[in-house]
Amino acid sequence: MICWQFGVLVLTRMGVAKAWRFNLSSTNLALLHYPSIKNVCWRSTATAPAKLPHRKSISFSVVACGLMLFGLGLISLLTGHMASDLEWYSQRLVQHAFYSRLNEFYPDPVDVWQSQYSRYYYGCSERGRHFAPIVREHLSNGYLLIATSGGLNQQRTGITDAVVVARILNATLVVPELDHQSYWKDDSDFNNIFDVNWFIAYLAKDVKTVKRVPNKVMRSMEKPPYTMRVPRKSEPEYYLDQVLPILLRRRVLQLTKFDYRLANNLDDELQKLRCRVNYHALRFTKPIRVLGQRLVMKMKKMAGRFIAVHLRFEPDMLAFSGCYFGGGEKERRELGEIRKRWTTLPDLSPDEERKRGKCPLTPHEVGLMLRALGFANDTSIYVASGEIYGGDETMQPLKALFPNIFTKEMLADEALKPFLPFSSRLAAIDYIVCDESDVFVTNNNGNMAKILAGRRRYMGHKRTIRPNTKKLSALMMARDKMEWDTFARKVKACQRGFMGEPDEMRPRRGEFHEYPSSCVCEKPFVDEDAHRGYHPFKHITSNVTAEDEPIMH
Repeated sequence: MICWQFGVLVLTRMGVAKAWRFNLSSTNLALLHYPSIKNVCWRSTATAPAKLPHRKSISFSVVACGLMLFGLGLISLLTGHMASDLEWYSQRLVQHAFYSRLNEFYPDPVDVWQSQYSRYYYGCSERGRHFAPIVREHLSNGYLLIATSGGLNQQRTGITDAVVVARILNATLVVPELDHQSYWKDDSDFNNIFDVNWFIAYLAKDVKTVKRVPNKVMRSMEKPPYTMRVPRKSEPEYYLDQVLPILLRRRVLQLTKFDYRLANNLDDELQKLRCRVNYHALRFTKPIRVLGQRLVMKMKKMAGRFIAVHLRFEPDMLAFSGCYFGGGEKERRELGEIRKRWTTLPDLSPDEERKRGKCPLTPHEVGLMLRALGFANDTSIYVASGEIYGGDETMQPLKALFPNIFTKEMLADEALKPFLPFSSRLAAIDYIVCDESDVFVTNNNGNMAKILAGRRRYMGHKRTIRPNTKKLSALMMARDKMEWDTFARKVKACQRGFMGEPDEMRPRRGEFHEYPSSCVCEKPFVDEDAHRGYHPFKHITSNVTAEDEPIMH
């Protein structure tokens, strides 16, 4: 009766059309995912309850839900609250009842170390039956030179897209040149970081690749190679209409600053080629692989399983973000000077950037998030990072929460010395350890974060946690005003949908390098879960979130 009475109140206050919309927007998602759930109090107004069917006993939480909704409806009639307020509160109360129901179906706590659904998915990037074979070098449309841009992982995206562009143009790809002029000032060449022979051989059926333009071709050219820069995220049609005619005319063409110069959304065959390049062809050199695997084995031997955290709390990152991290005038002055290196950056409001979720968490806040999610303080953590702004003082709060913290410098000792002058090679070592970790935590949404998140999805949806900084930043600022249990519960609510579950990946969502949906396939669903009558995608609840749960009670 309570829910029926509330339905009458809503009809009286809001009108039939608004009440109907209000009821469906609050409940249909739960009913859609769980059509077998019975005795759901809020179904009554949606089913024209002139005669209510017989129900079993109703749980206390649902009764409380109805009583509170009735009270809110009465207050609204007396005080003139708008219908939108009723909708706001009712959605949250319905969600609370919904999650109480979920606990009956899933009594076990969420495993923070791995998704229970990851076993149903695997990487699939094989060529399709109609994938045309490559043409011989002398029959191709010309030689494509690529000059990449940025740090290691930004260049990795450029190399991946360069192969796809060569395929689109039916060109012979020359092994790409790496960027020696960027902020990192690393003069490593392609063959210093990647196994160039493996790269050429692995892609032999996709694109003809050579180490250099043949001398006879260079001698036959009347002019030096034509150089151009294409717009960011250009469609394949742009390359065919604007780039191909120049390539045919000049025979050798160089594309410069080649990062994110190809459209995000391509047909599946080209997307799968991206995956073959990124996840298979781009293999690090043997010295990098050996040292990286040695660090992984040390971490696993010490702890069995471990977390890798990409803090990305270096001075350049903080300066670029335009955020403020509580270091007073000294911080503002130091980061302000670094920010001047990018002359095109606009003036930003640190407070507005934090509200928008554009500021990375501090190491202390990362530690608080992990403890709130359920990781014990004896968990081993590998920190992948360059120079931490503030040094040991900045890291000390994180170490207090997780004493077992390790870095490549601590684990590698003398073996790291040959790599120290080369930032990209050091980043490659971090990449290997982060990729092999049981849980990867990224503290920003930069190139390494996206590339590794996509790779870990491709490799079986290994747990990858990205902080929901838009909500966590406000929560962190208010943490001293609430008990730990309340704080932990709110952190878990904030992180729904940011834990690397399979259902977070949907076609055309975000950057393909982060969400490689064309390259992840589902295994046949025939085990014991099938007999229980549910499918993993239908029962993952990370997208049914308490998204707007207030930070404070």
